[in-house]
Amino acid sequence: MKRIVLVLMMALMGLAGYAQTNVTSVKYGYLSYDSVMKAMPEYAQMQSELAELRSQYEAEQKRVEDDFNKKYEEFLDGQASFPKTILQKRQGELQEMLDKNIAFKKESQKMLCEAEANLQESFRGFINMAVETIGKARGYAFILNTDKDALPFINPEMGEDITKDVKALLQK
Repeated sequence: MKRIVLVLMMALMGLAGYAQTNVTSVKYGYLSYDSVMKAMPEYAQMQSELAELRSQYEAEQKRVEDDFNKKYEEFLDGQASFPKTILQKRQGELQEMLDKNIAFKKESQKMLCEAEANLQESFRGFINMAVETIGKARGYAFILNTDKDALPFINPEMGEDITKDVKALLQK
């Protein structure tokens, strides 16, 4: 019985030593996608396009809001003198305008979010290609994204920050 336990302990120690050497030989990289994306020259253009689109939606919202306010003031001015049927008709028109304004505002927010997501997705595609190129060239087992505090600790002896390298590759 003692021999079996001794043999098992020796085997486990050998496996633990083997696992230890293999784990320390794994290389990985890490980077900040957001930092890389913001460093791309096209990022400023994307922000400019989004700002222009946002200002167009805001201008349209302002125009519609002004129309609503004008109609509402007219309604308030004539409210006392309107017959009941006209009063109800005008109230219905105002409610319809208000509903359309709210729907437009929601739709414009949705469209802006979609436009931003689509633009960012194209940037992520370029970044992913650069990350893959560097990862394969350097023999990394994996590359991690450090954004949003996903990795509170990274041992710099075991991993390598490739943010600058990816930025440089994308600048070419």
